[in-house]
Amino acid sequence: MQNDLTRGSVFGTIAKFSLPYFVAYFLQTFYGLADLFITGQFCGAETITAVANGSQVLHFVTVIIVGLSVGTTVMIAHEVGRSSHSGSKTSTRDSEGGDRIGKIIGNTVTVFAAAALLLTAVLLFAARGIVALMQTPPEAQAGMMTYIMICFAGIPFVVAYNVIAAVFRGLGDSRTPMYFVGIACVLNIALDYLLIGGFSMGAARAALGTIIAQTASVILSLIWIKVNNGRSANGTGIHFSRDDLVPDKEIISGFVRIGLPIACQDGFIQVSFLVITAIANSRGVEIAAAVGIVEKIITFLFLVPSSMLSTISSAGAQAVGAEMYDRARKILFTGMAIAVSIGAVYAVSFQFIADDVMSAFTDNADVIRYGSQYLRAYIIDAVLASVHFCFSGYFSCIGMSIWSFIHNAISIVCARIPGAYLASKLFPDTLYPMGLAAPAGSLISALICIGVYIYIQRTTRFGEK
Repeated sequence: MQNDLTRGSVFGTIAKFSLPYFVAYFLQTFYGLADLFITGQFCGAETITAVANGSQVLHFVTVIIVGLSVGTTVMIAHEVGRSSHSGSKTSTRDSEGGDRIGKIIGNTVTVFAAAALLLTAVLLFAARGIVALMQTPPEAQAGMMTYIMICFAGIPFVVAYNVIAAVFRGLGDSRTPMYFVGIACVLNIALDYLLIGGFSMGAARAALGTIIAQTASVILSLIWIKVNNGRSANGTGIHFSRDDLVPDKEIISGFVRIGLPIACQDGFIQVSFLVITAIANSRGVEIAAAVGIVEKIITFLFLVPSSMLSTISSAGAQAVGAEMYDRARKILFTGMAIAVSIGAVYAVSFQFIADDVMSAFTDNADVIRYGSQYLRAYIIDAVLASVHFCFSGYFSCIGMSIWSFIHNAISIVCARIPGAYLASKLFPDTLYPMGLAAPAGSLISALICIGVYIYIQRTTRFGEK
């Protein structure tokens, strides 16, 4: 079912779309956070490190998949926007035997199915090298190896869920994916308590609970789509034929051109996280555990700017498809104002509650002390990252997501990684300076984004009203 995001107040549109997306993304991210939290209640620092590092690797893979799927979301949203602008509804099948939305969905299924199988094989083969590359402490290596091997085996289900969610969001529906992942999240937490706490199975069963939950989410979503498509001619709005599965060069190049830079942007950010984790791992298991916990907390807190990125991409793309360029700009700045305001609340409040937050994950005094130092500095990034995340969403909706890749690559090479490395060498007794590397990188990204935006508004049709 298509939802028109080109009408009504901008704030209302953002709130209506972003809240279900936030909840869904929160629940999906909560998988790893729940694994880490429950592991911390029953296991020691070595198991915490194994799960923290392993879930970070899985998150790295997931954000690349999500980034690639943005191309599908934007292309479908453009078609929905054009339909709204022309005053006619885009049907799932037209008189010539196949409409563009059906072809986009079909080609997405073809490409992502092949990518999922290839990615699973490559990751399983590279698992041992990944553990070594991250300089995982010896006492945590076996647990991390088992964790990622189980998670990698479930990659096809991770891909399937995110592709289905991307299609729904392109149609303007962010609510339906929320229900599927919500059920999976409850199942994941229940399995974690049962397998880790009840049977003391540690890191391996934390991974198993996550994969079972994701598999359930995919199965439920496919059943729901089939049932609802049978109730009416349009149903969910997700329809495609066998002919639509045949690769179409124009469509594939379209969603790759939009999605690949976003995937590279998110991948580069996660690479910087993994490098920083490796730097922390080389300093001992307590610091490794502290950084691992903080990275998961930050991932959770960054759901707000991530939700705004997706909202601006989807709602802005419909506006661009309808040639409502002024509305696309209003969506950008309204979303940015919301994200920056919430980020500022985080940045201030965590200066006072960092110790308490860390204590919720572990009772190890050294882990709490190091983690609190790192968190108090890192949390400043919640404000600065909100700016460049929102700009990245805007660049995606106008088909210029390459700029998202460029500004993130520059910030990582110039600040995030070298800043973290130098801080670890110059300040070995504290993690606070190391935590400032991320905000420094985001400041560079934000300045680049502002410059690119001004250039686009002055030189392209997107500056028109």
